[in-house]
Amino acid sequence: MASKANDVARAPDAARRRPVAVIDIGSNSVRLVVYTGEIRTPIPLHNEKAICALGKGLEKSGALNSQGVKLAFDTVARFVDIARSLGVERIDALATAAVRDARDGEAFAKALEKRCDIKVQILTGKQEARRSALGVLCGIPDARGVVADLGGGSLELVHVGGGEMSEHTTLPLGLLRLNEASDGDRVRALQIINKALAEHKWVAKNKDETVYAVGGAWRALARVCIAQMNYPLHVLDNFALERSQAIALFDVISRLGAKSLEQITGVSRSRTSTLPLAAAVLERLLEITRPKTLVFSIYGMREGQFFKSLPDAVRKQDPLVSLAEEIARTAGRPTASGYETFAWMSTLFKDESASQKRLRLAACLLRDVWWSEHPDYRGEQAFLRVLRLPFLGLGHEDRAGLALALFYRYGNSPDEPAVKQAQALLENARLHRVRTIGLALRLAYALSAGAPGVLERTTLEIDAGRLVLSVPDNDSLFRGGSFQRRLERLAEHIGLDAEVERI
Repeated sequence: MASKANDVARAPDAARRRPVAVIDIGSNSVRLVVYTGEIRTPIPLHNEKAICALGKGLEKSGALNSQGVKLAFDTVARFVDIARSLGVERIDALATAAVRDARDGEAFAKALEKRCDIKVQILTGKQEARRSALGVLCGIPDARGVVADLGGGSLELVHVGGGEMSEHTTLPLGLLRLNEASDGDRVRALQIINKALAEHKWVAKNKDETVYAVGGAWRALARVCIAQMNYPLHVLDNFALERSQAIALFDVISRLGAKSLEQITGVSRSRTSTLPLAAAVLERLLEITRPKTLVFSIYGMREGQFFKSLPDAVRKQDPLVSLAEEIARTAGRPTASGYETFAWMSTLFKDESASQKRLRLAACLLRDVWWSEHPDYRGEQAFLRVLRLPFLGLGHEDRAGLALALFYRYGNSPDEPAVKQAQALLENARLHRVRTIGLALRLAYALSAGAPGVLERTTLEIDAGRLVLSVPDNDSLFRGGSFQRRLERLAEHIGLDAEVERI
């Protein structure tokens, strides 16, 4: 199979499972996420949050916010009813820093359990930190650096590398607590941040790695950065900045007023008051850790809980390949044809890296997913869906390359503004490669109509300046069709002559 020949792991077809739910009872918000099932990539079926501010006033009172407790009771009860109405197999209710630290936190959790007939787990700082790190590893298995998860009550820091977690710490630097401890004064807040981070020397020992920013406040911060930069791709998943660029942006953002922030699309009014403080925390963290790159992750504690619960065999699957397979199956397209297409065109890509192979395999698995769209819009729909899919787990250049490969598969004109923006993210050599993939996918479909077992009756080879397609002479399947024209297009693109050889 293609997976063995090219060292690309092929994930087994998994039986469909019932949805699973995670209720995150945080210091500021309570959120429900229902995932479609126990498959490798956590695909949200429903996502809803409510601001309860359980941790408001905790720094001074030592107790949960009484008004927030009332809101949380009603919110969790509603979320449990929603989850059960969606037929979930399991509800994981997790309480974090505010419930953990409040003197009445355990009583609150027990009351929730009795009222909603669920089990509430109060996570320790270590457990919360490790789940945040698992969330990042769920989307980025090769992540190396410091995962930093900022919530309302705490800041979790964990070092990851080689798929494992090592040093970790939990700091009382959540935005609600930090704002209260500093009385909203930025200078005082920075002093508190510096003192807390100075007590954990391991944080400064990871120079030139990556900081992975997790949490709703930092996702909002990423939206502001995208707006400030006029960045062409409005996708938070794996949005990355160089350290110096990030620090310069955060220094500006940390001084913006609420009115300026409210004008930025996608930033909720509830975030504007704490966003400058969130920028200050991340700016100081970058100055101390001195990473090469900052990456914003949309995966965090909830996805870590989901990932933790998966069977080992599923956890070991490649998240991108597994997701591409799942999307193909949902669209009614056989995954076997994707692997055949991958092997069949491999002669065109002799010197690929493992990363390049993985992306090409994903393109082959997704090649016919948009068959039900109107023919005039298939390319556009394929391109936009892949470009904007919120849980793809790819860096933006890889995401743009995969989206463009599928756009070219349908042969569309690259005049769409979004297409030009994606092209601007890639160097010429990368653009040439993804166009080669798209044209090869186009030829493959002309030969096989997407049916499994057909491409294996043909071969594609480069020989003495020619791109040679060999087909069985006595097979009526290859007596007509548009494959000759598409072979010529592909050959012209890579600078070869086209030839059909009947054997």
